[in-house]
Amino acid sequence: MSTFLASDDVPYHPSSAAGDAVPGAHGWLRHAREVAPGLAAATAWLAFGWSCLWWDDVGDWSRTHDLAVAAFVIAALLGVFTVGATWLGRGEGLRQRAPWFIVLGLFLALWEVATAKLAWLPLPFFPPPQAIIEVYTDDVPKLAASVWASVKLQLGGYIIGAVVGFVTGVAIGWSRSVGYWVHPILRFIGPLPATAWLPIAFFSFPSSWSASTFLIALATGFPVTVLTWSGVASVSSAYYDVARTLGAKPSFLVLKVAIPAALPHVFVGLFMGLGASFAVLVVAEMMGVKAGLGWYLQWAQGWAAYANMYAALFVMSLLCSGAITLLFKVRDHLLVWQKGVVKW
Repeated sequence: MSTFLASDDVPYHPSSAAGDAVPGAHGWLRHAREVAPGLAAATAWLAFGWSCLWWDDVGDWSRTHDLAVAAFVIAALLGVFTVGATWLGRGEGLRQRAPWFIVLGLFLALWEVATAKLAWLPLPFFPPPQAIIEVYTDDVPKLAASVWASVKLQLGGYIIGAVVGFVTGVAIGWSRSVGYWVHPILRFIGPLPATAWLPIAFFSFPSSWSASTFLIALATGFPVTVLTWSGVASVSSAYYDVARTLGAKPSFLVLKVAIPAALPHVFVGLFMGLGASFAVLVVAEMMGVKAGLGWYLQWAQGWAAYANMYAALFVMSLLCSGAITLLFKVRDHLLVWQKGVVKW
C-alpha cells in the first residue's frame, strides 16, 4: 500500500502532471482577456496615427505630423498602462474605460480619412482634426479671452438666479401669504423662455452685459424656484411636530428642518437651471456682448471659419461638463446622509 503514497502521504494520481498544466493555461487565458481591451484601445489609436501619415492631405494643414505623433504616444501609454495595471492587479478601471478609447480612436481615424485624406465630407464645413488643433495653437489669445468672458458672465448670472430662486422657493413653500402673491406671477413668467425677454432686457438694462446677466439669472431662477418650493412643501409635518415639541422656533424650523429636507429637490433645480443658463448664454452673447464664446461662434460663422466654430463648441461642452461635475461633487458632499438610502 505504501508504494501508492508519496512521501507526504498524499495519494498519487498519474494524471496529476497533466493537471498541473491546466491552471497555468487558464491563468494565461485569463491574463489575455484582461489585457485585450487595453491593447485593442492602443491599436485603435495606432490606426488613427497611421491614418494621419498614410495619405497626403488634400489641404494645407501644418499639424498633421504632430497629430500623428500624439496618437502614437497615446497608443504607447495605453499599452504600457494596460500591461502595468494588469500586472499590479489594478486594471479594472482601465478595462471599463477601454471601449470608449477604442471608439474614440476609430472615430478620429474615420474623421481623418473622410476629411483630410479623401475629402468625402465637403470642406470647409467639415474640417479635419488637425484644423481643430491649429485653432487651439494659433488662436489661443482670442479663444482664451472669450472663454474667460463667458465664464464670468455665466457664473454671475447663474449665482444670482440660483440665490434668488432658492430664497423665493423657500418663501413660497413656507408661507401661504407669499405663495398667494408670488405663485400666479411665477406661473405667468416661468414657462416663457428666457430668450423671449431679449428685447425688453436690452431696452431696460444700461448695458448688454447686465441684460445678458439678467437673462441667464432668469433661466436659472425658474427651475430652482419651482423645485425648492416643491421640496419645502413636501417636508413631512411630523418633522415640524417633533422640532416644536423640543422647543424649536420658526427660524429653526426653516433653517434646520425645511431647507435640509428640501436640498435633494434644490439640487435637481440647480442641474436644470445650469443647462438652461448655458443655452441662454450663447444666445445672449450673440445678440450684444462684445466678447464670449457666443460672440466667438458668431464671428467664426461670419468668416466661414468652421474649424474655429467647432473648437469653440468643444470648449463650451467641456465647460458645461466641468460645471456639472463640480455641482455633483457639491451635492455629494452636502447630501452624504443620502448615500445608501437613495440610489445615486
